[in-house]
Amino acid sequence: MKRFLLLFLVFPVIAFAQQQTVTYTISPAVFEENQSITITFNGNSINEATWGVTNNALYLWAWSFDLNDANTQDCPTNGTWGNSTEANRLTYNSGNDTYSMTFVPNTFYNRIGIGRIGFLIKAKDGSGDKKSQDIISEVGAFQMSLVSPLENSNTIINSGANVSIVASNTGGNATYSVTANGVPISCSTAPTSFFTCGDTNVTTNKVYVVSATIGTTTVTKKFTVIVNPGTISAPLNAGLEDGINYDTSDATVATLVLDAPGKDFVYVAGSFNNWEPTLAYAMKKDPTSGKFWLKLTNLVSGQIYTYQYWVADQTPTTNSPSIVKTADPYSTLVLSPFDDPGISSATYPNLPAYPIGQQREVTVLQTAQTPYNWQVTNFVKPEKENLVIYEVLVRDFDSNRNFQNLIDKIDYFKNLKINAIELMPVMEYEGNESWGYNTAFHLALDKFYGPANKFKEFVDLCHQNGIAVILDLALNHAFGRNPLVRMWMKDSDGDGWGDVAADNPYFNEIATHSYSVGNDFNHSQARTKYYTKRVIKQWIQEFRIDGFRWDLTKGFTQNATGSDANTNAYQQDRVDILKDYADYSWTLDPTHYAIFEHLGIDNEEQQWANYRIGETPSKGVMLWGKMTDQYNQLTMGYNSSNDITRMSNVSRGFTNKRLIGYAESHDEERLMYKNLQFGNNSNPSHNVTTLNVALSRMSALGAATLLIPGPKMIWHFGELGLQNSIYTCSDGSVNTESDAISGNCKLDTKPQPQWTNNWLNITERAKIYNDWAKMIDLKKNNPVFKGNFIINSGTTLQPRIFIWDDAIPSSQLKNVVILTNFGVTSQSVTPDFPYTGTWVNLMDNTTINVTSTTSPITIEAGGFRVYGNQSALATEDFNRLNFVNLYPNPASNSFSLNGNFEKVSIFSITGQLVKSFNNTSENYQYPIEDLENGIYLVKIFDQNKQEKTVKLVKR
Repeated sequence: MKRFLLLFLVFPVIAFAQQQTVTYTISPAVFEENQSITITFNGNSINEATWGVTNNALYLWAWSFDLNDANTQDCPTNGTWGNSTEANRLTYNSGNDTYSMTFVPNTFYNRIGIGRIGFLIKAKDGSGDKKSQDIISEVGAFQMSLVSPLENSNTIINSGANVSIVASNTGGNATYSVTANGVPISCSTAPTSFFTCGDTNVTTNKVYVVSATIGTTTVTKKFTVIVNPGTISAPLNAGLEDGINYDTSDATVATLVLDAPGKDFVYVAGSFNNWEPTLAYAMKKDPTSGKFWLKLTNLVSGQIYTYQYWVADQTPTTNSPSIVKTADPYSTLVLSPFDDPGISSATYPNLPAYPIGQQREVTVLQTAQTPYNWQVTNFVKPEKENLVIYEVLVRDFDSNRNFQNLIDKIDYFKNLKINAIELMPVMEYEGNESWGYNTAFHLALDKFYGPANKFKEFVDLCHQNGIAVILDLALNHAFGRNPLVRMWMKDSDGDGWGDVAADNPYFNEIATHSYSVGNDFNHSQARTKYYTKRVIKQWIQEFRIDGFRWDLTKGFTQNATGSDANTNAYQQDRVDILKDYADYSWTLDPTHYAIFEHLGIDNEEQQWANYRIGETPSKGVMLWGKMTDQYNQLTMGYNSSNDITRMSNVSRGFTNKRLIGYAESHDEERLMYKNLQFGNNSNPSHNVTTLNVALSRMSALGAATLLIPGPKMIWHFGELGLQNSIYTCSDGSVNTESDAISGNCKLDTKPQPQWTNNWLNITERAKIYNDWAKMIDLKKNNPVFKGNFIINSGTTLQPRIFIWDDAIPSSQLKNVVILTNFGVTSQSVTPDFPYTGTWVNLMDNTTINVTSTTSPITIEAGGFRVYGNQSALATEDFNRLNFVNLYPNPASNSFSLNGNFEKVSIFSITGQLVKSFNNTSENYQYPIEDLENGIYLVKIFDQNKQEKTVKLVKR
């Protein structure tokens, strides 16, 4: 199945359907590439209901081959597998119940020299295998086909056997020729429409190319013959791991190790043998472990090589291929013919070229790589109880969608005061525009975001600024590109893709839980455990990652087949498996953050939350604590289903304050979107469906979430009141969750209004950012926020939070009282202060004199108060100038600044004032054409007398 750009949700229930065999016609039956054709599908052969299709919304997914079958390209109007474009929607003909499309191949596929076209019919969102079989049609009156062996086939022979070649063609008699590994073999050259030839005593692997020529047109087809080398038994050196093992003392040597149980032999094909492996590249087999291995020698130090494994099974299971060509499952860098063309050279400079003539991913091998020069070698992680995690999807964070964007915005993170960044999956996934949960190579970094050293630079920079880095890890499942799937797959249509076969030693053929997506890893298998631990080791040791957020941990069981009830119930094997993985992480890094997205029942989560917490350093797994619905009821202003007491670890039976509570995450609808769509509008003067009113309520959300003891999480741009729906489509339209049958756009790339509209200079949005930053700063710097607390909630729009630590002296901040009013009118809230006296509003350091602990305090609609018995520890002033950008830079004639400023002065590098401007407005053009080329210092003053200096290059 030709699924190259799959995008998948994190947590949906998907039942994989059997692909349908549809009947179709192409008119005319024989056509040229510049001739209009009509493809018609018989509606009676399509069961739209099994794909969830309504309104006859079916789409053509198409691709094409060149005349030599060497270059396959997707149709440029396909869209993505999860969201086909309307340009490829088929026309429904109700009169005869057919679907059709008319096009000219040259135009539709946007290429010339087409040898064959491929297509299938699918739902708008094809995930879950909502598609027909692949259909291939030859182009042109002159067509040639291989009768034996079949085109692109891999045939296993014994050494010395003969190879018989049979081909035929239409369009007249053709002149044939055959090459084997580029060398012509002797065959008849008499023109014919039915061709036979033979190659005798074949003792080495050969790629055969059969060419047929009529006039000036030549069509070529290829196939491969692979010689069975027999078992080459040799012991594997101790200490070698699966994947690439570099020799630390000899940069011309590397040893490859592959664990492929049940396979008969393996060749290594690569750029070091011109992709034509001889018997010298047949892997040896360790008699004890059964692993295959090969020592590569005479490599050039530092040179980039690429390779694949040719994995052979002479007696494969039904519908499984005898030969699979695949990249190394332990690749740390892979090249992809599907994804790499879409990667910007600015994001990934000098990306190695994909090797011409190969198919699917290849592994990169390079000895003597220069190690990254880490600036921070002894990073001390923030305490688990004090974590404020900022969840980021790199793709949707900024316009270039890469690690450099994150590096450039380090001040944004610092000024928000967060101390951890959690990235949604950045491991090599299928496609480019993705959330990343369709991971293909778990040890490799996805190149769409940038090279490995750029990611290390980001991690290093975060550590320099006291910010931990956490990675989202998707090891519940994998999809068709993963080598551990492909080596043991069912490929009934022979296109080189498929789902797992019954003999797969890593995956379940049928998922053993009800939340399955893709192919389900079997974590009870020793090999899966080994693979998982290698993934853990790679990211902790190579990239110095501080923690993992384990996605969909409910799937790590073999005992939950049948229903959600079984999956959600306590499963002891799941408890034990995940404890083992956490244990391994802690052997590599005793302070590593282990975070589970389980969202399950308390008695199972308690097993991890309370695990090894008494040790030094304290362990314990942190659990995601989803509270989206309850907090959204509050922000919308509704007094129902809004009890927030489960934001407390105590309510869940956790003996430590390490529940990662959150009101927003990537998987839920934006709070602000629902505020605007469904908020309480009963008070015209405080109508929650009005933008500025809805924004004004988000600071109170921060007070009722961030200040509660224990780690908390922010979903990116919640701190600016982002109101774009999670179902916003790439074209700007908005769908709903119920649109899932036709593609609900949940995974679409999102717009960037926070930067393009300069939200930090919008008062209502900047207030949320600055209020949350102050709250986070209070939380991090004052020990009371690790103390005891009570959430006084229930069904009220005025939840109160009481925080205290009696071990702290009364001369310091030891009591905090948080009052909120999520109603739409002003309310008198009883504060129940623990004692009378002077209390400080910790947000602005104003004071009140409390003579009665129960005297009500009036709080405006959507407002809040944070009171302490003493002032908080000193916090930094928040300087909005941190977010000023000077552009372009370098500049020739003028530059601009994003904001209004009282004064802007330009100084020479020696300190001489050369220009000055007063009271300039947003995007004012500062003229500099009269300045000499060179470096200048631009000093910027705002209306609050804050200042910032920026370097300017004039050229």
